[in-house]
Formats: sequence, structure tokens, C-alpha cells
Amino acid sequence: MKKNNPWIFRGEELKDIDKYEGMVYIITNTLTGKKYIGRKYFFSIRKVKGRKRRQRKESDWRDYYGSSKTLLEDVEQYGKENFKREVISLHKTRGDCNYEEVRQQFLHNVLEEDGYYNDNINGKWQKKPEHISEAREYANSSVHPVYIQERFRSKT
Repeated sequence: MKKNNPWIFRGEELKDIDKYEGMVYIITNTLTGKKYIGRKYFFSIRKVKGRKRRQRKESDWRDYYGSSKTLLEDVEQYGKENFKREVISLHKTRGDCNYEEVRQQFLHNVLEEDGYYNDNINGKWQKKPEHISEAREYANSSVHPVYIQERFRSKT
């Protein structure tokens, strides 16, 4: 049975996840172009009462549409068929998965750009209110974050 809106990795439907702990993904609203970058673990590991060993259980990753309230409202409003779900990367450890999620969110500047549903990164960095972002001024282009990033990027 084919899923209505599967996760796509390298152009194909993601199926075999047994050797991975999680994924970093991007969900795109195909009507508005707005995006969401996040991560999802494939399994949960729980101690079952009365047993010594922990049980590994598959998570709800197949039907998952992110944790952003705004994104989930849009999925409800526009329908799942209007959202593209793509896997950016697969990870064998949760730590690596967490790191890559945060890295991708900063690389894509999800808190400063209007085209993202993300309103925080790792629960620590929040999207700034508009009046703060608008009030920010730079003396010249040489101290602007984009200039600094380009200037110090390695030239290999």
C-alpha cells in the first residue's frame, strides 16, 4: 500500500530505516513556498514495567508533519497533498541528528527569513519580534552578518 505523501530521500521514497536513529528533514508548502526544517527520531526506547530490557518501538515518523503549530494548521487548511516532505540527511546517532538539525536551521537562517515556519532553534534561540529586527542597523556592509560569513568562509 503506497503512502499518500511519503518522505523522499535522494529522489526515492524512504523505506529502510533500521540502521538509522533519525533524520533531518525539510517540509515545503507547495502553494506558498514556506518551509520548515526539523528532525525526527525513527524509534523510541522505553523501559516496560515488569521487564528488565528496554523495548525499541517505531515512532510515528511516517505520518509526521513537524512540531510547528503554524505548519500543522496550514497542513490542516491546505491538505497534506500540498506539502512536499524531503529528507535532508539520515543519522546513526541521536546526537549527530540533533547537531545537523541545528546546523541546517542556522545555515538556512530560519529565524531571520520570512519563508520559514520555524520560530525557534533547539528551544534556545527564538524568532525575534519584527520591531527588533527592523530596528537593527549596521554601520556599513562590512559588519553585516552575510558579509562576515562570506569573508571568513575558507577558500579551498
